[in-house]
Amino acid sequence: MKFFKTHALGNDFIIVETKELVGDPGEVARQICHRHFGAGADGLIVVKEEKDGFAFRIFNADGSEAEISGNGIRCAAAYLYYTGKAMNKEIHFNTKVGIRRVWLAKKDENTFFLKVSMGTPRLKSTDIPFDDGTERNSVIDYPLSIGNNVYHITAVSVGNPHCVLFFENLPSSLEWKEIGKEIEEHPFFPERTNVEFVKVIDNSTIEVLFWERGVGETYSSGSGSCAAAYVARLKGFVGNEILVKTPAGDIKVHIKNDEISVLGPAEVIYKGEWLK
Repeated sequence: MKFFKTHALGNDFIIVETKELVGDPGEVARQICHRHFGAGADGLIVVKEEKDGFAFRIFNADGSEAEISGNGIRCAAAYLYYTGKAMNKEIHFNTKVGIRRVWLAKKDENTFFLKVSMGTPRLKSTDIPFDDGTERNSVIDYPLSIGNNVYHITAVSVGNPHCVLFFENLPSSLEWKEIGKEIEEHPFFPERTNVEFVKVIDNSTIEVLFWERGVGETYSSGSGSCAAAYVARLKGFVGNEILVKTPAGDIKVHIKNDEISVLGPAEVIYKGEWLK
């Protein structure tokens, strides 16, 4: 099975075309994404050329299928531009949550700077989903109990579920990873959730740490950056142009009429052949 390895600010993915895929994609993801016994990645992306664009499916390192990924979409686009399978400045991806458009801003050898339209975030509890037994129009500053602590969370969907927490000072590495795992698997999130830990730097900049559903810690996240920026704007901390500082670099998020887009790099690292 021929594949390409890509990353978007350290959030790395294996790219495979449907015609190359051998076996169940979830099981392939579990094997090939393993950091010691595989190629190593946060996820497996499967793409297929269609009449008006490309089909896009993404599987986490644990084999579960996700709805969407902002970084994954950029990595898939970088692969298509690198291999010459996409020639136009705009690409359409058909995902589980609808069409997502990508624009090529510029190219620097095998690194591509791409803008992704992520749609309109949703706050209704049934859309996230978030279920504490009460249907809610929004889940903002909700007091979520984790062990002996209570965290005020805001939940949002940007095609996949996110839980956003704000801190004056970000917690230690051990602490936030423990909190992230507990929230990801909290019973109020029936489909589990991604978790963002946010520190507001100024009225146009936030710093974010990411715990991703089915993966764990990641260096960056496109959808997570969008969720964190959107909630920061919702709470009045920032405006419509937000710089998101991740452990691996910066991502730019733009919000217009509640439509959200993200701009950042994606790099094609190498190609290989999976022999299993």
